Amino acid sequence: MKHILVRSAARALLGGGRSYYRPLSTAAIVEPRHQHGAFGSFYLRRMSTLPEIKDQHSEEKKNEVNVNNNAVVSSYWGITRPKVLKEDGTEWPWNCFMPWDTYRSDVSIDVTKHHTPKTLTDKVAFRAVKFLRVLSDMYFKERYGCHAMMLETIAAVPGMVGGMLLHLKSLRKFQHSGGWVKALLEEAENERMHLMTMVELVKPSWHERLLVITAQGVFFNAFFVFYLLSPKAAHRFVGYLEEEAVISYTQHLNAIESGKVENVPAPAIAIDYWRLPKDATLKDVVTVIRADEAHHRDVNHFASDIHYQGKELKEAPAPIGYH
Repeated sequence: MKHILVRSAARALLGGGRSYYRPLSTAAIVEPRHQHGAFGSFYLRRMSTLPEIKDQHSEEKKNEVNVNNNAVVSSYWGITRPKVLKEDGTEWPWNCFMPWDTYRSDVSIDVTKHHTPKTLTDKVAFRAVKFLRVLSDMYFKERYGCHAMMLETIAAVPGMVGGMLLHLKSLRKFQHSGGWVKALLEEAENERMHLMTMVELVKPSWHERLLVITAQGVFFNAFFVFYLLSPKAAHRFVGYLEEEAVISYTQHLNAIESGKVENVPAPAIAIDYWRLPKDATLKDVVTVIRADEAHHRDVNHFASDIHYQGKELKEAPAPIGYH
């Protein structure tokens, strides 16, 4: 055995550093050779077990991935989701929101309130919203679910734009925002949850998806510039937009009550997000969403009034958590 090792080492050196491990087959490596002494047996066993250990670790990794349903687990960064339970003791099923983000909507809010346009800015904003309403009614007609879905893709933009610009302003001027950054981003998130709920009820077609992409691209950039030029007019515009949302959901409710739209069971995401009873229906979902829109209406008209008084938003308390 010693002679074999010496000859192999000499070949490796003369052959430009090529290792003698390569020509050996796995079967040859695994075969024990006890008659050549303890060192030879131990050396061959070390050579033979390395590939087996590697393969074993690979199989363990594969099994771990399969058990966790292909979930990405990072032990290096230490980022893991804490186990969250519902009130009934079952595991919380959602990643997009947590139990502390849920609430019971205040459905007692007055859904008939309207801000009468007085200034030229108000009148232009009001007419612009009415024009957009005519276009949407012509396209969707009595397809209330699709109309609501499209509405939410637009309604979720202003809060994000306003919150983002106020955030950047706060950074530039080293000033607090008075809580308005959080309030507007809460509005955007709430509108997005409306959309996630409606998607569970209505499956958009390809041309509706294309319309959403186009409308979002145009509206985001237009509203971004609009808010930079006049936050006062931008918030008034959104206030009127939310008024139209309230009207749309009221029509949706009337269609459900008259039987034009089937009052199907509420999706699970809506039941958990708004803390609805387990037997809640579409009517309950539309009712709480309409109440949310009424609250957004009040917040944006209130923000516009602050600007009309010549003040900044940070000078008035932000309606954080106002649902």
